[in-house]
Amino acid sequence: MIKEDIRFTDSTVMEGMTSISALLSAKAAGINDREIKEIRFDRAKTGKKARELTFLNAKCRELGVPLTLTDAKELEALCIGNTHGGVIAICGDRTLPEPSSESLLKNGFYCLLEGIEDPYNFGYAVRSLYAAGCDGIFLGKRNWMSAAGVVARSSAGASEALPVYSGDPVSMIEHAKKAGYTVVCAGIKNAVSVYEASLKRPLLLIVGGEKRGVSAAVAAQAQQTVRIDYGRGFRGSLSAASAATVLGFEVLRQNRV
Repeated sequence: MIKEDIRFTDSTVMEGMTSISALLSAKAAGINDREIKEIRFDRAKTGKKARELTFLNAKCRELGVPLTLTDAKELEALCIGNTHGGVIAICGDRTLPEPSSESLLKNGFYCLLEGIEDPYNFGYAVRSLYAAGCDGIFLGKRNWMSAAGVVARSSAGASEALPVYSGDPVSMIEHAKKAGYTVVCAGIKNAVSVYEASLKRPLLLIVGGEKRGVSAAVAAQAQQTVRIDYGRGFRGSLSAASAATVLGFEVLRQNRV
């Protein structure tokens, strides 16, 4: 079996310094409680990547995490991808709490992602939302965080750096409304152009996958539906990652001070 064919397999192995650094920073900030069981470093790269090794040594001592030197073949056997760069972290699961109206920021920007069918597309969406200033991600109980290693890699560590909540989507939306959030859903039916809509904080944005989209129960909770206008006639849908990028940066533009 080719490695990329098992991308849907559960994995909590973090690959590469980008993912691992994001996880370490999030743990230090109290954003992420994922257990780091062990970090393994390619002994053949200790000279070339001495700076990274020094950083990891210090962090591992601080957190009480074992740091082991090993060879490239062993790292390769533990990884799904091919971009670990000589370092991996063997991790446990992460707690994904359900949000409450009290736990949300007073003037925040959160995004509920629903119906995304691929962990890479999910990771790319999270990466764009993080870059656009999103304060956290809402997910249903069935989500791609079980494939945490793949998602961290495709999101450039953003999935580990952001607060992530999980629960019943309708209940989570109700918590956001109680906290004074406007709920906006990406869609087509009865939609206004995203460039004509108000996307002021506090805001909960709902984005669905390009095939399944947003469920009817979730869409019914939105106070406004927005569409992304195309530059030509096109019957296809943007990927969830592309839609999240356009919408996320429009939220950023409208809330700049």
